[in-house]
This record gives sequence, structure tokens and C-alpha cells, in this order.
Amino acid sequence: MEGKKVEQYYTRPQKLGKWEGFRIFLWNSETGQVLGRTGASWAKILLFYVIFYAVLSGFFGAMLAVFYQTLKHNEPKWQLEQSLIGSNPGLGFRPMPPESNVESTLIWYKTSNEGNYRHWTKELDKFLADYQKIGNTPNAGEHRVTCDYGMEKLPPGKVCDVDISNWIPCTSKNSYNYQKSAPCIFLKLNKIYGWKPQTFNDTESIPNDMPDDLKGHIRNEKTRNKYALNTVWVSCEGENPADVENIGPIQYIPRRGFPGYYFPFENTPGYLSPLVAVFFENPKRGVLINIECKAWAHNIIHDRFERRGSVHFELMVD
Repeated sequence: MEGKKVEQYYTRPQKLGKWEGFRIFLWNSETGQVLGRTGASWAKILLFYVIFYAVLSGFFGAMLAVFYQTLKHNEPKWQLEQSLIGSNPGLGFRPMPPESNVESTLIWYKTSNEGNYRHWTKELDKFLADYQKIGNTPNAGEHRVTCDYGMEKLPPGKVCDVDISNWIPCTSKNSYNYQKSAPCIFLKLNKIYGWKPQTFNDTESIPNDMPDDLKGHIRNEKTRNKYALNTVWVSCEGENPADVENIGPIQYIPRRGFPGYYFPFENTPGYLSPLVAVFFENPKRGVLINIECKAWAHNIIHDRFERRGSVHFELMVD
């Protein structure tokens, strides 16, 4: 009838049990829905996400490609003062305490117990493994040449070798002299790409706070070989008066510093950081000795609290 509303009545959906409702959700034979969607609906949403993730992956790949265009594979983008590590190298020591006590800087062992000091000698063996004739880089030995003071610039792709074979008594065969209560501790400068030391080529520019024995050593080196002044010098002392008294005589092997011809580090294959073995000839036994070692150059700043240009460790031999 015209002008009259047609009333529609809806019946309540049949009440289904949990498992019956779940079965219909998986596959509804009346509507042809799978998991609540028809085949066309699933096709549309699948197409949307394929296009969405394809565009997202393409955008990410393009940005990554642009980013890599700004990088150099063999050198950092930000160097020296522009980098996070700066241009003031730190000084490190080996062997290090066990990982279970990683914050400790104490080297403590009993001379009479081989198993007790074996940890320290094994740590040194691991650290010095790269300094053997076969390095951890394939064909690393092919890049290394013997260097000395006064030599001309290194050929491209070559680095100076560090020969530790005759650093007596600081050798692996001699257990680095730990069994004789006179241990060897190795020092190294942290690598900073492109950093070159400004060495004390003029003895008049030596700082006043440099130890007197090192000042005398530098003056003697100037008399013997002026080229040897191209060195980052090293000094190790007891931190307190009691430590100075207990530390005993010290030798530096093979020389008292890091020769300048090892710098700069430029990520050349086979490169080895120069080392100095500090041989403590007769430290007082049964006493904790606080030791501070410093690296000396015009462009190395010392800060005891921040450990800049220096390193602290304790030595105790029972």
C-alpha cells in the first residue's frame, strides 16, 4: 500500500555454544567467510599490506644507501676532535683481572703457587698472540716491515712490526718472570685514527711535572741519537710515598716509550699497537703497591681522576 511504511522484523541470531561459534568463525558456509572475512576482503587487505611494506622497505633501503654514500670503509667519518673519543689517547695495561672482577685493577698472585699466577701469564699469552709472526689478519705478516728511528716514510700499505721475541725476561717462555716475584706488565696506547704525537724534540720544552729520571733519560737520548726523541715517553711511579718506597727498581723493555714511527694509525691491515713491557725488578712482597703510569707528549693531557693519558693499577706479590 502506498504511503504506508513497511515494517521489518528481525529475529535474534541463534545462540551458539563456544565451540560452535569458533567453528563458524573459522569457516562460515552460509557467507563464505574465513576468519570473519570473505575472500575478496582478505585479498584487498593482503594487497594493501604488500604495497605498504614494499614502499616502507624501499624507502628504508634508499635512505640506507644514501647514508652509506657518506661513509668511508677504511676510516671513520668523524676524526680526532670531531669524534666522540677525541684526540687524547688513553693508556692501558695488561694482564687484566678476571672477568668476574672486571672493575678491579689489582694484579695479585702468590709466587709459590704456579696455578695462582698462571691466570696472569695466560692472559698475557692471549693478548700477545697477535704480536706473533702470524697475526689474526690473513697475510698480516706481509704488511709488516722492520722500522727504526730516522727511517723515511713507510711504503703504502706497510706497517711497522713489533718484535717481542727477545724482550727478556718479559717473554712467554720465561712466564713473564712472574715465578720470580718480579713481574712484567705491558702498556699500550689506545688507537685513535689519524692521531700523531707531538713529541718532546726540544728538551727545553719538557714539562716540570715530568719525573726527574725520565728527564735525564730524554737528555741522554738527545746526546746519543736525536732521532730517538721522536717517542711518546712512559713513566711508572708509586702514587704515594709508601708506594714509591715499596715499588723497587723498574726497567722498560725494549725502550722507555712508544716510537713515533708507529703513528699515525690508519687502519692498515696487519697494524700492531706499540708496546712497552714494564719490568718490576724487586717489588716489596706482601704489600699492596699503587702504581700510576703516564704517557708523555705535548698533545697528551693528564687527568688523574678521569685517567686521561695515564693508567692506574695495583700490584701485590705474596
